[in-house]
Amino acid sequence: MNTTRWAARLVLAGAFAALAVSCGSKQEAAPAAAKPAVKGKIGVTCMDLTNPFFKLIGNVMQEEAAKHGYEVVVLSGEMDPAKQNSQLADFAAQGYDAIFLNPVDSESAGEGVKKAGAAGVPVFTYDVQVTDAEARPYIVSHIGSDNYQGGRLAGESMMKVTGDQGKIAIINYPEVTSCIYRVKGFRDYLSENNSKLEIVTDLSGKGNRNDAYAVATDILQAHPDIVGIFAINDPTGLGAYAAVAKAGRAEQITIIAFDASPAGKQAVFEKKLYDSPQQFPRQMAVGTVEAFIKYLNGEEVPKEIFIPCAHYYYEDAVNDESRIAEQW
Repeated sequence: MNTTRWAARLVLAGAFAALAVSCGSKQEAAPAAAKPAVKGKIGVTCMDLTNPFFKLIGNVMQEEAAKHGYEVVVLSGEMDPAKQNSQLADFAAQGYDAIFLNPVDSESAGEGVKKAGAAGVPVFTYDVQVTDAEARPYIVSHIGSDNYQGGRLAGESMMKVTGDQGKIAIINYPEVTSCIYRVKGFRDYLSENNSKLEIVTDLSGKGNRNDAYAVATDILQAHPDIVGIFAINDPTGLGAYAAVAKAGRAEQITIIAFDASPAGKQAVFEKKLYDSPQQFPRQMAVGTVEAFIKYLNGEEVPKEIFIPCAHYYYEDAVNDESRIAEQW
């Protein structure tokens, strides 16, 4: 046989084989997964996204809503009621399908809620409730921690750790309902159990470390003999601890906070905080999205859903994998 012709046949056969393999690969390859169509948009505004509690809730809301085809835009109110009301008005003007609201100020947020309601945009609140009576009819549902019950847990811990003797202080944040209920639960527990503890002062630390540090410093100067501080969240508790430690009083003053955030859990483990009644922000986020989907489907949605809190002591922290992983 002519060697040139034989070589040509080999080349041609190889080309056909390569083409067959190539075509076969294309037929067997799975088609790229199509992204689900976006049905609409949900606007979320919270007190402050620098707080990991609200950052986590926003992230989980985005994940859960995406499963149903909804895009979620999360904004920070930056602790500014006017800014947050502007955000609410923008969500309404842009025709968002729903608004998830964590109020910076329980009363002031009513202005933005009423604008959203007038535009036909349903509002769902989480963590903190709106107190404006005219705005409440526009709120489909609220989900949050049972802050009153959590405050009672804090009262129980305070009586236990102090032996129910001495003077104590409260570092509050009375602009929001969650903290109002925590302090009420705390006070009610002491009262109902005939506590001998004396609350010598109740001041606002504005819910953050820096202001709490300043307030705690003032409290220690005015009341150097206090034996305990109830702080309405972990940032407040950690700010108070910094002041107490600087004053050399960490062995004499017990701090009870609230949240069991990653930083709070670690502080309990390090015995900077005695207890931090635990909230469950993932449940809050998932529950808010579920309420919205039920509302869309014409199902009945509870007006209020409260998630019980739980003690978080050193014994809970020791082998807590979520603390080690710095998670809620």
